[in-house]
Amino acid sequence: QLAHLFDPMMAVHAANVEPLPHQISAVYESMLPQIPLRFLLADEAGAGKTIMAGLLISELLARATVKRVLIIAPGALTEQWQDELLEKFNLKFEIFSSEKQAESASGNYFDEQPYLITRLDQLSRNPKYQTKLGYTQWDLIVVDEAHKLSASAFGQKVKKTKRFQLGEKLKTMTQHLLLMTATPHNGKEADFQLFLSLLDEDRFCGKFREGTHNIDVSDMMRRMLKEELLKFDATPLFPERRAYSVNYELSLPEMGLYDDVTDYVRHEMDRADKLNKNHKGNVGFALTQ
Repeated sequence: QLAHLFDPMMAVHAANVEPLPHQISAVYESMLPQIPLRFLLADEAGAGKTIMAGLLISELLARATVKRVLIIAPGALTEQWQDELLEKFNLKFEIFSSEKQAESASGNYFDEQPYLITRLDQLSRNPKYQTKLGYTQWDLIVVDEAHKLSASAFGQKVKKTKRFQLGEKLKTMTQHLLLMTATPHNGKEADFQLFLSLLDEDRFCGKFREGTHNIDVSDMMRRMLKEELLKFDATPLFPERRAYSVNYELSLPEMGLYDDVTDYVRHEMDRADKLNKNHKGNVGFALTQ
């Protein structure tokens, strides 16, 4: 339990992978100093958030800070999580299944396994599994693709999806909660506030308040774009994005189709201008799809 005092980056040196600078900083600068940890890791796709989570889990286990870890991910990613944690960090996680639950000696497979991976919708759509999970406590819960835990605000009303309701339950079952997603914001500030309430209910719960999004959330969220990610030699991890237009000469049939579609859209948009605001928006959305 005191080994980390001599090697404060034990997980890095014990891993079967060489973490990149931004992965190390996420774990050792942004997340580990926080007790309890309530954090949104929102680095862009390709940053290696699974490796960051593996580093965090390994370090917390090495420091004896956690003993029970639950990972919740979309069904298609559960085996990938299991493989990466074993291959890169020597962490053996079991994957929850209805068969394992049926064969459970105690009647609650969630309680029997200290390191467990489960499918998001298997939990969100099954009240019985949620009840059994509710009887357990975890030291760390990690949710991958966490933007799926969504809720939407419509005026004074809030529509909570089953996944969001699951998220509300999860935050009561653990000391440490890590949400991971490359797309944390859907463009609606009220919805984003609801999402952040899963991490800090006192700060973000309740009806949407203008200006809430101006509050500094650096203590509970990190987002790095691909352009910011560097290798150890300070060279970019990803090639620079370059956008430019390419001229293309249309054939006569293609030009005819282009003109017909352009005329149609122009005509329909002129008609839409005469409709009320809601109908106009619907027509515009349909024409751009």
